[in-house]
Order: sequence, then structure tokens, then C-alpha cells
Amino acid sequence: MPWQRLFEITDRQPLNPVLDDAYGELLERLGEVTPFELAVLGGRLAATPGMAFLAGYQGALRLLWPSAPQSLGALCVTENRSVRPTDMQTRLDGLSLSGRKDFVTAANAADWLLVAAREEAVGESPRLALVVVRNGAPGVRIEPLKPLPLMPEVPHARLLLEGAHCERLAGDGWDAYVKPFRSLEDLHVLAALCAWLHGVGRECAWSQALQLRLLGLLAGAAEVARQCANMPAMHVLLASLFAQFQAIKGELDAAFASGPEAWAKLWKRDQGVLDIASGPRAKRLEKALSSLGLG
Repeated sequence: MPWQRLFEITDRQPLNPVLDDAYGELLERLGEVTPFELAVLGGRLAATPGMAFLAGYQGALRLLWPSAPQSLGALCVTENRSVRPTDMQTRLDGLSLSGRKDFVTAANAADWLLVAAREEAVGESPRLALVVVRNGAPGVRIEPLKPLPLMPEVPHARLLLEGAHCERLAGDGWDAYVKPFRSLEDLHVLAALCAWLHGVGRECAWSQALQLRLLGLLAGAAEVARQCANMPAMHVLLASLFAQFQAIKGELDAAFASGPEAWAKLWKRDQGVLDIASGPRAKRLEKALSSLGLG
């Protein structure tokens, strides 16, 4: 991570309501970056926590699939509020894909979509593949959903698939992609939001101690990003970052309360994004501690 580049940023991008244009503008400014750099530098340049989230999300996708195109992408897993393979109805037949995904981040603006689909034969245990489809291709349809109170500038949509042609990625869809993405997303979103917070802290002259603690979190995140997302050690280290972040929440609240109201409103609106996956993250930590003999 080129930390000097982070320190040299003194502005942020204006909020562009056209999401794919906003992401294109970010990539044009950043040039060639690693997934972690995309999360951190994109988070620092973001106008809102929601746009910082988007940078972290895109960084996680590119660590999951290193061959991903430069354009905006999305991972499509959830069906009827579940990500369990046994609950999925989306099916892969050869290279033809049919089904639906109910809650896809930025799907309406995404150029490419990674879709989890079942591919086992009748009578076999559920087995997932991960495939790629292009937004707007025959058999691929997007239904926008109403904006959420949380990060409304990052829309969600329903994906409808009817005999869509796709490309299957190598490996097991669950073990190689869906399962590790949960931790990759948590890590990169946390890093992006810490970078956004550090930028606000510099602009609002927060205490040096608080700014340094945010940088410490980013340095720790850079090390965790080097770990294999399926390994117990990664889950323990990731949990340590969230524990450190939780420990400074009081300082952050106080800093926002003493600064410009606009920043405080944005943070109050969107900070809950870090709590969305807290339940599954806690279960992964419990299993990881047990497997390492630390429980």
C-alpha cells in the first residue's frame, strides 16, 4: 500500500448520481491499483460513506476474481433473504442460467454480474458454481428496488435470469467464492470507511490521537488483506480490527458532534453498514478460535 499517496490526498470527489460514471471517474483518477488500494484510496476520495462502501465492495470483488473487468461489478447470491445453497433456486444448465437474485448491490449500474447457481444433478447434494453474465445481455433483466435509508446513493436491485448465456469460473462456487467473499467484503469495507473517516478527521482537525488510531486500523487491515480469507487466522485478525474500531466509536461520535452537522448526519445515517454482517462474522470468529485452540 503506497501510504504516501493517501497522505497527499487533500480533496474528495463530488457526488455523481450516476453510479457507473462516478466509479469510472474514480478509476480514471486512481489509475492502476491493487484491490486494497482501491478500497483505501477510493474510500478517502468518497463524498459519502456509501461511496466509500462502494470502493471497498469493488476492491473485495477484485480480490475474489483477479480477472474482473475494470468496470463496475456485483456479486449476486441472496435469494429470499438467504445465502444458503439449499435455499437457492437459480440453476446452471450447461452455460445457460435461469433464476432470480433478490438483493444485489449496485446491480442496475453494474457492467458484469457474478452469480451463484446450483449445478448438481437430481438427487445429489447442493453444489454451487459461480458464473459471469453481462448486464443487458439476452435473458438478463434488472428490477430496481426502492432506495434504502442506509446509503441511498448505492442502489439495490433484483436480478431476473431466463436462459442467460454465462461463463463459469473455475472452482467450487461456495468454497472458492461465496464463503470467502463475506470476509473479504467486511475487510475492504472497513478499510474504505476508515479511510473516509481519516479524511473527515483531517478536514475537521480531529485530535491527532484519533487520526493515528484510524491509520493504525488501516495498517492492520493491509496485513489482514494478505491472509487467505478461508483460514481461521484471517477471521481472528479481522475480528481484532473490528474490536479496535468498536473501541474508538465513542471518540468518533464525540468528534462528529463537535464538527460540521453535514458530516455528522452522513455518519449517523450510514455507520450501521458495519453492523449488517456482525452475526455471521461472530460465528466465523467462534469457529476460528475453536479450530486454533484459542476458544
